[in-house]
Amino acid sequence: MKKGDILDLEISGYAFEGKGIAKIVKEAHSLNEEPKKFVVFVDGAYPGDVLSAQVRKIRKSYAEARIKTLHKESSLRTSPHCNHFGTCGGCKSQNLLYHQQAKFKEEQVKDIFERLGGLKNFELLPIVKSEKIYFYRNKLEYSFADRRWLSENEINSMQDIPDRNFALGFHIPGMYDKVLNIEECHLQSQSSNKILNFTRNFFKERNVSIYSTKIHEGFLRNLVIKEASNTADLMVNLVVNQENDKLLGAYKEMLLSEIPSITTLIFNISKKKATVAIGDYEIAAHGSGFIIDKIGKSKYRISANSFFQTNTLQAENLYNTALDFACFTGNEIVYDLYSGAGTIPIFISDKVKQIYGFESVEPAIQDAFANKELNSVYNYEPILADLNKSFLSIVEEKHIPKPDAIITDPPRSGMHTKTVDDILKLSPAKIVYVSCNPATQARDIKLLCDGGYKLVKIQPVDMFPHTYHIENVALLTK
Repeated sequence: MKKGDILDLEISGYAFEGKGIAKIVKEAHSLNEEPKKFVVFVDGAYPGDVLSAQVRKIRKSYAEARIKTLHKESSLRTSPHCNHFGTCGGCKSQNLLYHQQAKFKEEQVKDIFERLGGLKNFELLPIVKSEKIYFYRNKLEYSFADRRWLSENEINSMQDIPDRNFALGFHIPGMYDKVLNIEECHLQSQSSNKILNFTRNFFKERNVSIYSTKIHEGFLRNLVIKEASNTADLMVNLVVNQENDKLLGAYKEMLLSEIPSITTLIFNISKKKATVAIGDYEIAAHGSGFIIDKIGKSKYRISANSFFQTNTLQAENLYNTALDFACFTGNEIVYDLYSGAGTIPIFISDKVKQIYGFESVEPAIQDAFANKELNSVYNYEPILADLNKSFLSIVEEKHIPKPDAIITDPPRSGMHTKTVDDILKLSPAKIVYVSCNPATQARDIKLLCDGGYKLVKIQPVDMFPHTYHIENVALLTK
């Protein structure tokens, strides 16, 4: 086998990140040698597919390939809703039946914990599926680019393409300098799609420059749309390189006339060289500069730069799972690590005696204080702490009592080893670990188990249909 070879395969299994598994038996070279199974991972293939695939990479025990010809489709396949599917990197499995997506995710969490994490004798509860599999996101972040991704037909047409140097959409996976023009995304709302297309047309018609990471010049950077699921609030956040009262004033006037449901409009001014949609300062051109959303009975103020669970409706199921796992009596002292804008502390505040929320992002702490007041919660204290360092000095300095329970909800990279050490030193009776990355979660839980804890049970929660991402809740006890 060599790179470029075409293989005829039948897909028999499914691996993480949307790769179908085919197995080839390698013949023995001698009578004493046993035949070996060689695995081929085929991107975008599903069990039951019969196909021809072209080899892209070869390793000692496996190869990677992509579909060349699909001879027989798996019964698990379905028609994708989106015209951009297959090019856009946002949805990876829109062409896979949703119940099967959920089944694969549940199996993958189990495999990560048992095979990669080396964890055993825990209960795996059934995955909590998402009721909405389209238009479920409350936030979408689009990028401007001066290089538009061209389709194969456009490249081969030999015609002049007038808008090839203006794009607003999503980056093509692995190509950070090219953006696919998105006209309709099925993950947010139709209002969001109207804002997207109006914004593109407004600035393209005026030949407004786009920020380049190569020369660090240009005006337009990002468009971020946040939409509350349980209130009527809608935020438009335009990230630009500098102020321009005349241009942005015209954009504001025409945008609000076209889409009057927008409740707040923000201009984020960013001088950063990095391609992040966070400005150095922001101007609230219309409305308060915030939106309000609800999870359960709790209300939350969401700013342009603060983190909030992307699927509001499913977040309630996620937090209820964490609450069920914690099984509070009402007398507990609780620490919530990576507490963000206070979503979990406020959600559980009426179930515990006192909760302390540790968070390293200062704007999130400001939102947490606002959310605390908004919900009249008096047993929650937000605390600014760098969770890449030990936070025990803050505990000692503030004379905070030791916790009966710790809830932790870190970013995808998981917890810092110093944070894990701090938890072991604090020695709470139980730990509820919420994660958006089961691989780093299993790694951290293995460290906690080595330090005297037992993994009791886990439950996956699907927050992101049509993607490989999965949230998982775990309960550990002493």
